[in-house]
Parts: sequence; structure tokens; C-alpha cells
Amino acid sequence: MSKEALQEIILNRRSIRGFKKDSVELATIKRIIQIGRSAPSGANLQPGRFTVLTNKPLQDLISVLQEAIDNDTPSTSEYSYFPTPLPDHLLQRKRATGFGLYEALNIDRRDIQARKKQFRSNYRFFNAPIGIVVSIEKNLGKGCFMDLGMALQTIFIATQTENLACCGIGALANYGECIHKHLELPEEEIVVCGIAIGYNDKTNRVNSFKTSRLDISEYADFRGF
Repeated sequence: MSKEALQEIILNRRSIRGFKKDSVELATIKRIIQIGRSAPSGANLQPGRFTVLTNKPLQDLISVLQEAIDNDTPSTSEYSYFPTPLPDHLLQRKRATGFGLYEALNIDRRDIQARKKQFRSNYRFFNAPIGIVVSIEKNLGKGCFMDLGMALQTIFIATQTENLACCGIGALANYGECIHKHLELPEEEIVVCGIAIGYNDKTNRVNSFKTSRLDISEYADFRGF
């Protein structure tokens, strides 16, 4: 693969929330996960576990999550994804992302019920054929979360090379306790996020949405050049 081809794959990567029903072969998913595990990690600790679900095991987990929502089970997370309170400049980006997604779906930003319904699709893994629950040992340092993040990004890129699409699901951690119990994860682990993987349904209007990126001048400082 040429440098240009690899860069194009990386630049074209985006979160896909509408998938075809086509199944994905086990060998393909294993290859993607193994490539993800090749990401660097401090002292080669290789933090993180990937519980990969499809068919009935995936539907069983989705049923557990939908039941938790229907029963108003309090959402809890064992780690903080966003700072509290969220600084204004970050809050503006967060709102722009949400409003952009709703606009793609023709959902009025004041339509709270429609917005809640769309958000609930996180807990169905966006109807993807593959759902992955990502967990990590709770006593590891913050640097290990960074290492896990590099593994996740590598998984996302590997997914692209297989002509598949994916979406990270940070909201899954909101019901980490339910997921932990249902999947019988090791006691020392916490749920970090989920990943939906499948084939991009290009007819689904939700997939027309793509977030923007900051100009390089806003986040990089070059000295001595």
C-alpha cells in the first residue's frame, strides 16, 4: 500500500451509525483485533480486553441494555469521559456535533423525544452485526487508557482496510455495571466503551454526517523550523 493510499484511508475514516445486515467473518474480525493489539503500549503492558459479540450473544446484550433503559436503571460510569463542567469552547464543539447529527437525520434540535430515540441507538450498537465491548483493569494508570486509545484507533483504521465501517460507543460505559454482570467480565475490569462494526449502509442518511477538524494552527506549535 502506498503512503498516499494509507493517508487517504486515515483521512476518510469517520463514525458510521448505519450498517447493512451482512455478517462479518470471524477471521476478518480476528485479523482486525490482532492488528489493533500491535499498537504501542508503555512497557508492552498491552492493556484492554475486547469481548466480540454477534448474532444471539449480541442480541442478548442489547436486550439487557434496552431493559435497563426501560426500567430507568440509573446510568453509572466508573470513569469520567468529559470534564465537569465542560469548558465553553469544548461545549460548543460537543453541541455542534450533536446538532450536525440531528440535522442529517432531519431531527429538530428541540425535538427531545426524537433525540433520545436516536441516542438510544448507541445501546443497540447501531444495529451493526458486530458489537465489541472494550474493558480495562480498573487499577491501571491513566497512561494505560492512552495506550488502549492507540489500540482502538488502530482497530478503526484496520477496519477501514477491510472495507468495513465502525463507530466507537463511549455511551456504553453508562451501563457498565449491567454489561459487566451480563458478560461475567473479570471483577478487576471496568467497561470503557463499545465498538460497532459492519458494512456501511450508504443509503442511510445518518452516514452523511461527518465532523469537522480544527485548523492545525489551533492545536500545534512549530518551533525551530
